[in-house]
Amino acid sequence: MTFGEHIERFALYMARHWDRVLGYTWEHARLSLLGLAIATVVGVLLGVLISHRRGLAGPVLWLANVIYTIPSIALFGLMIPLLGIGTVPALVALVLYVQLVLIRNTYVGITGVDASLLEAARGMGMTPAQVLWRVRLPLALPVILAGIRTAAVLMVGTATIAAWIGAGGLGVLIVRGLGTTNVAMMLAGAIPSVLLAILFDRLLGVLEGRLVSPGLRGGAGSGRQAGRERAAEVTA
Repeated sequence: MTFGEHIERFALYMARHWDRVLGYTWEHARLSLLGLAIATVVGVLLGVLISHRRGLAGPVLWLANVIYTIPSIALFGLMIPLLGIGTVPALVALVLYVQLVLIRNTYVGITGVDASLLEAARGMGMTPAQVLWRVRLPLALPVILAGIRTAAVLMVGTATIAAWIGAGGLGVLIVRGLGTTNVAMMLAGAIPSVLLAILFDRLLGVLEGRLVSPGLRGGAGSGRQAGRERAAEVTA
């Protein structure tokens, strides 16, 4: 069967089952959004913690790196004997899987703030908490948001595997399509998941543009590369 025929069958499948695909898309988006929200809170808090207790940075980043190197489908499989099947184990697996990029970028962003700015803040009489909230976090925000954007794309893509443990989402169409050799059904799950990942990234990009001052936006792009380099140094 040619590529054009596959696309034709995909279009026909979408015309007949658009409501089903829309339902799975909403289910997938809800799972990804909830997972991203929980993962962001956990990852940023851990990043802040290890930026103040540097002795914990190595072990925490090492553990997050170990979890990230586990194949995603194996990580979901590990959840079954621990938490069973369904949404909860899928959320736990998704949250664990994206922790490395969130913890790493938060840690790199906070520890990368210019020391002279911190000294100036202390000289003005700011407490450590005020330095964190008024100086460190605002300046680290571009790098932290770059990590959240990366985590969002990872979350949406990895969430397709959640269907294997009964969490629903667009992965259901992919799994059923694989089982029945139905390429149109597989595309009906794969293409919306790709579009959803792009949408998440674009929406977070708009949020970044609103939250980050123009003078700091250049740091977001370089933050990802800096994060990889710094994390490699810490976990080595």
